[in-house]
Amino acid sequence: MRMILIGPPGAGKGTQAESLVGSFKIPHISSGDMLRGAVKAGTELGLLADRYMKAGDLVPDEVVIGMIIERIGAADCARGFMLDGFPRTRPQAEALDAALKAARVSLDAVVLIEVPDGLILERITGRRSDPETGAIYHLKFKPPPPELEGRLVQRKDDTAEACVARLDKYHRETAPIVPFYEGAGVLVRVDGVGSPDEVFVRISAALGAAPAR
Repeated sequence: MRMILIGPPGAGKGTQAESLVGSFKIPHISSGDMLRGAVKAGTELGLLADRYMKAGDLVPDEVVIGMIIERIGAADCARGFMLDGFPRTRPQAEALDAALKAARVSLDAVVLIEVPDGLILERITGRRSDPETGAIYHLKFKPPPPELEGRLVQRKDDTAEACVARLDKYHRETAPIVPFYEGAGVLVRVDGVGSPDEVFVRISAALGAAPAR
């Protein structure tokens, strides 16, 4: 199974990615982790990316795409892969599509986890973390023990203002990739409302696979 996982911030992509790569026995290719791994390994593209980052510049899309093509050519991707974190814009999607075609690699699915903005706000703004243990709680969905409430903190990224800004950026920059992949016939829409297990069952069914853990 060769797939890309997309969706708004707070849609549960991280949780579903972990379940799906375990179910399909494929590697999880996070663009950020891949970039850091290539730099650490000192590959040609990694060294090139490192020069951009040290200069305080964004790594060009063509370099990131080159790394992706290089990575999916590895032996552990023979059964497929899950790409997460890229593409984030329609031009990136178009450029990646061209590179995949040149490499004779076709996607089986682009899974879109759909969650209403109102629920996204509730999910994100209700999160709290314990600075002593690193544990994550939610005021509604996973309430902390009463004795811990006084020391829990809210991350700056989890405030209502930050969440609204992230959702706005998603709708402006990332959402336009949805019609692109829909036109290509590979988009799979999945309702992301519900428990992680319920969403996982929906994704598995949409992909025509029996859920496995």
